[in-house]
Amino acid sequence: MKTIVVTGANRGIGFEICNELGALGHEVIVTARNVRKGIDASNKMRDKGYNTHFYQLDVEEEKSITLFTHELGKSHHQVDVLINNAAILRDNGMHLRDLDMKVFDRMMKINLKGPMLLTRAMLRMLKNSSDPRVINVSSGMGALNTMGGGNPAYRLSKAALNALTGIFSAEEPGIKFNAMCPGWVKTTMGGSAATRDVEKGAETVVWLSTAEDIPQGKFIRDKKVIDW
Repeated sequence: MKTIVVTGANRGIGFEICNELGALGHEVIVTARNVRKGIDASNKMRDKGYNTHFYQLDVEEEKSITLFTHELGKSHHQVDVLINNAAILRDNGMHLRDLDMKVFDRMMKINLKGPMLLTRAMLRMLKNSSDPRVINVSSGMGALNTMGGGNPAYRLSKAALNALTGIFSAEEPGIKFNAMCPGWVKTTMGGSAATRDVEKGAETVVWLSTAEDIPQGKFIRDKKVIDW
């Protein structure tokens, strides 16, 4: 049984990831910014018999990250997997020429700085695991080889998250770091026109969390390495 931390776990892909990992018998640390929604999500999993625990965590706030890791450390010596899933998309219809800098700053803070600070804060607990892993939920919209226009803040934040994955992988070789693209998923963020259901979106994350043999320092979609 692994102890697995999932950010942004109260809905969408994060909620599905937690349910699938819980069904496999792993201990899932459910985190969310909104306490009521996080508790509701965790209780739904508990009602199914899953081993889940809720902690409030707002990756936008450094104090929240510090408090979360402190509180988790009281009951957990180690964490086996950290899944940086929490993210926002607030720049639909925007281009670089008219990108609102407040929107840009907030998206970079949540989509990039949050995962960086949380990962740094959890390195000690991760290193106490015999097989530590960090999975950054990214997007093909952040891949440089297919970079397009529109949603500039989101694209930049995910491209930077991919770079962060590579840096951590090089600097912390004892931990398996990977970024993954879930595809265009039918969630609040993805919208109803998306082409994938949440089960497909969560599939690669669950595989990276649990499979015995996984890549290291790669960008992955549908369990296959793709170009950055």
